[in-house]
Amino acid sequence: MTGTSAPAASVEVTMARALNQALADALADDDRVLVFGEDVGTLGGVFRITDGLAERFGERRVFDTPLAESGIVGTAIGMAMNGLVPVVEMQFDAFAYPAFEQMISHLAKLRNRTRGRIALPVVVRIPYGGGIGGVEHHCDSSEVYYTHTPGLRVVTPGTPADAYRLLRQSIDCPDPVIFLEPKRRYWSKETTALRTGGPRLDQAVIRRPGKDVTLISYGGLVGTALEAAEVAVDEGWDIEVVDLRSLSPFDDATVTASVRRTGRAVVIHEASGFCGYGAEVAARLMEQCFHHLEAPVLRVAGYDIPYPPPRLEEHHLPGVDRILDAVSRLQWGDDA
Repeated sequence: MTGTSAPAASVEVTMARALNQALADALADDDRVLVFGEDVGTLGGVFRITDGLAERFGERRVFDTPLAESGIVGTAIGMAMNGLVPVVEMQFDAFAYPAFEQMISHLAKLRNRTRGRIALPVVVRIPYGGGIGGVEHHCDSSEVYYTHTPGLRVVTPGTPADAYRLLRQSIDCPDPVIFLEPKRRYWSKETTALRTGGPRLDQAVIRRPGKDVTLISYGGLVGTALEAAEVAVDEGWDIEVVDLRSLSPFDDATVTASVRRTGRAVVIHEASGFCGYGAEVAARLMEQCFHHLEAPVLRVAGYDIPYPPPRLEEHHLPGVDRILDAVSRLQWGDDA
């Protein structure tokens, strides 16, 4: 791990390693940055994202906390009010719910409540989503709870390079950031140079250009969307893939420009479809792209059920076949 700057050379790196590097570089660059949460110190985190950081930076800057999520976030709020930059980890997505009141009632609102006098540069890291064969309370896709709350930024990386870039940008941001880490992509690899430059924290990016259909996704399903786009080539479809990266604020410009070019759109996410994040995206596209659309905006999402047992997970989560079925409906209608 380096100190003051990200490595310039391209290396093969996992998302887990990229996140670890981002935390190490942030700690080295700014003495105000602290990393804490359950088991992030000695153990290095359940997924080893903080591995080696306590040994390198000491227990005053990287440390374990009691099993009290509300206390973790409440402590981070107090630290940020006094000039520190806390980066806290919720061990699993559903484990963050006990801290929800602190995040919604205080973390999101204090800057507005004080008319801008107090900023809260807090990053709440949350491993989220399925795809790892986990059980209930370990595989939630809870993004809409946070995106519905004004005052919170919500971001999620889909690649190792973006994991590094987005986490560094989130730590540098004066606003509170909910940083959703897709567990299924922790061990995905990419040959890349870990840098802080590139798209802004609130920008979407086009991962694959195309002209027939736009697939819109984020986090763990970006890779699945890209896989579907590659398979679709054999069917004669040229599919564009947009990685939202920032769920709140939403990058209308990039997304609507893509859909206006292709005339068709599918929104993909792991969470349940009813009142899911895709509903907001579809509504925005209907409002802003109506005269450019050749077909209704479709959604491919998790089913409206509690998270299933591991053996049924593959049937619950959107996969390549379900995505391509939606693309086929866009092209040929319900008879496809």
